Amino acid sequence: MTHDHTATALIVDDEADIRELVEITLARMSIRTHAVPDLASARDAMHQRSFDLCLTDMRLPDGEGLELIEHISEHHPACPVAIITAYGSAESAVASLKAGAFDFVSKPIDVAGLRSLVAQALKLAGLNHDAPPHPSLDVSPRLVGDTPAMQRLRETISRLARSQAPVHITGESGTGKELVARMIHAEGPREESAFVPVNCGAVPSELMESEFFGYLRGAFTGAMRDTPGLFARADGGTLFLDEVADLPLAMQVKLLRAIQERAIRPVGANMETAVDVRVICATHRDLAAEVQRGRFREDLYYRLNVIEVHVPPLRERRADIGILADRILAGLTRRMRLSPPPQLADDARAALRDYSFPGNIRELENILERAVTLSDTPVITRDYLRLNSPLSGSHAAPPHDAAPHADPHENTGTTSPGAPPSSVAASGDLESQIEALERERIQAALEACRYNKTRAARHLGITFRALRYRLAKLGMD
Repeated sequence: MTHDHTATALIVDDEADIRELVEITLARMSIRTHAVPDLASARDAMHQRSFDLCLTDMRLPDGEGLELIEHISEHHPACPVAIITAYGSAESAVASLKAGAFDFVSKPIDVAGLRSLVAQALKLAGLNHDAPPHPSLDVSPRLVGDTPAMQRLRETISRLARSQAPVHITGESGTGKELVARMIHAEGPREESAFVPVNCGAVPSELMESEFFGYLRGAFTGAMRDTPGLFARADGGTLFLDEVADLPLAMQVKLLRAIQERAIRPVGANMETAVDVRVICATHRDLAAEVQRGRFREDLYYRLNVIEVHVPPLRERRADIGILADRILAGLTRRMRLSPPPQLADDARAALRDYSFPGNIRELENILERAVTLSDTPVITRDYLRLNSPLSGSHAAPPHDAAPHADPHENTGTTSPGAPPSSVAASGDLESQIEALERERIQAALEACRYNKTRAARHLGITFRALRYRLAKLGMD
């Protein structure tokens, strides 16, 4: 699309004043409009010419707006369509998003919100006048794998990127749910705006409201200046709520209101502030089961779970393990400046293919990083992987020429060729020995909790923030 192309929008509403308001708003954005009062006229207009955007009322004299969404999705898939709904009609908005609508706007129409919606739609159609369309997208890292499951997942991401519907990403810990969320953001019209991730289980309950919505100076003791919250930082972009099932019920009520009203009230403020945020959430739990147990609000569940995407565990796509391992080793080579680069021996590749990976990709990353650290040669054999799984047998033993009875208080400065050094004996000073022991404790906790860092922190008896600090200091993040 060239920048001299004038965008054209189809407006479908049986109320003349609504049509006029939308036409005036779009005209001020230099968008040509064609307004019609019913479904039949809209279909005729779509048949006679092409449009870059469609705004339609949900209820029309001769049918439902959902029918027009389905018609456009089938015959004009490149045209984003947004629904105009009655105020507070959450069910209609969710139904329209599931049917393929790009977004929705509630009556009475907020002009600023309408302009923001239209701007996002024009980006989606390649008509962003502020910047040329992205010629090619380079998301790094990308989802790696050629199995049918991963091909379907990439296709789903491409479809979801064209919508503004809330997305709920499910999958076990360590499968790459945040990466999926980042790709949905990066392939859509919000890619130039912020992607703001938050682990809901890592925010203390007493700080949640101020973390999510921000606060004004003087709102509470220690509030020395106005501070934006997560919603404000994600304005115009995407807010990713990881482990959303960990939100307490009181916060779920406030989150639901912010999503429905598209507005937030910072702590200490008297007025709400409008925000334009796409919400993507993820959890390894069964949210429907959490609703049944009374731990998650049903109304929030239906608002967040408009479209569900499942990320398969690594054991269900074993053919991808080899290429994933090579990608991870390449990253370690760059980060650790290794020369020559490490490679997996045939027995190591076979062992990885046979392993069940309860911690999924995150566990694979930790296994390989540990193996690279311990190995004295660039060729990593099975012995260095230290796998423990019902599919792989007992915990892998170190090579026979390792020194199993080395005195931890003696540093001889020698290591048997090809043998992984003892985590304590290899250290010549107390600080190194303590770090080695700490690393082992943290690694054991991560493995016991299937690499769920929130649970691992509880297992260790420390806060999530403290665990993150230790992981960064020890180079385990």
